[in-house]
Amino acid sequence: MSAAQRVTAAARPSVAPTGLFDLYRPRDGFVVVRGGHGIAADGERQRIDVPPGSAQVRRAADLAQGALASANHAAAVMGALPFDGARAAALHMPEVVHRREHVVPRPAPPAPAKRVARIRVEPKPGTYPGMVERALEHIESGRIEKVVLSRALLVESDAYLQPKVLARRLRAVDPECFVFTVALPDADSCLIGASPELLVRRSGSTVVSEPLAGTAQRDRDPARDAEIATTLLDAVKERREHRLTAEAVADCLAPFCSDLQVDERPSLIATASLWHLRTAVRGTLKPGAPDALTLAAALHPTPAVCGTPTDAALEVIRELEGFERDFYAGLLGWVDARGDGEWAVALRCAEVFGRTARLYAGAGIVAGSDPVAEDLETDAKFGAVLRALGA
Repeated sequence: MSAAQRVTAAARPSVAPTGLFDLYRPRDGFVVVRGGHGIAADGERQRIDVPPGSAQVRRAADLAQGALASANHAAAVMGALPFDGARAAALHMPEVVHRREHVVPRPAPPAPAKRVARIRVEPKPGTYPGMVERALEHIESGRIEKVVLSRALLVESDAYLQPKVLARRLRAVDPECFVFTVALPDADSCLIGASPELLVRRSGSTVVSEPLAGTAQRDRDPARDAEIATTLLDAVKERREHRLTAEAVADCLAPFCSDLQVDERPSLIATASLWHLRTAVRGTLKPGAPDALTLAAALHPTPAVCGTPTDAALEVIRELEGFERDFYAGLLGWVDARGDGEWAVALRCAEVFGRTARLYAGAGIVAGSDPVAEDLETDAKFGAVLRALGA
């Protein structure tokens, strides 16, 4: 029996396979659905308190291990961790874990016609290209090879935002993404999104990571869309950006593996609005290798969300962005008592509270990046969540 089957066998009486998002509730809710599978929390057995500070993901992994050591074999710890430990983590062990291997999506509620009352941009409109230019100066000086710079939108609605409704809209558009709703420590605050990027999955002795870097906006015309995809696959700048991420992930996983296979060249994956370059990294773990969250801690932050070298890129991010990323570009997922689990990167997401949603999007800056093009890329990455909000 697989780990997923064991978790399912220990669950309460079956929930309709279309209703995982209906299990979401404030304060302890957690639902992630991707393609044909999904996992959801039901209730809270134990809160895993991981205060802000350095090495937060590593500390979270240690605390999760301790909690799971005294739990039954079907228990799991799940939730979300911030990008750089600036906020408390949102982790807990639910009373029951619901898992579905063939999730049939419910029809998504239609997006409202005129729901958004106001949108505020951070940094101020027109300043992002200047941030990119300053980052390019750091790259030219040799301080960094790559840095990921993000923007935020504060969207105010004229009605209360319902996380489970937003999640179903996102799933209807991008079913192959990790579509998630995760309750955050602040009352009535929730992280929702549709991330295309798997950071790490561990299943027994097998480990998989699918780093993404390199992006192009899709076109409604099929012929033009195919042309854009081919251009992305061959673009020198995009391949350079992608190589930095794929090599970093492979180098990080190699010490834990007896065998590691890395795609020789990146492939293309598509969301509803964007093309991405992806490299699949697959390995066989050595005996005694760490659990999924500890592996995630070793990988995070990858050059896909931070840059390289990591410490210098973090300094540039803090110098140029001017706001806290909070859970954007952090982690969300689960780890069970056997060490198996799955962690995605928190991308294409928003923190929702009441009638307000704070959206995030970023772009990787390397030598050759065009400031205006990177600005437009972040615009495109806001698209899915904005449409779900009715903007």
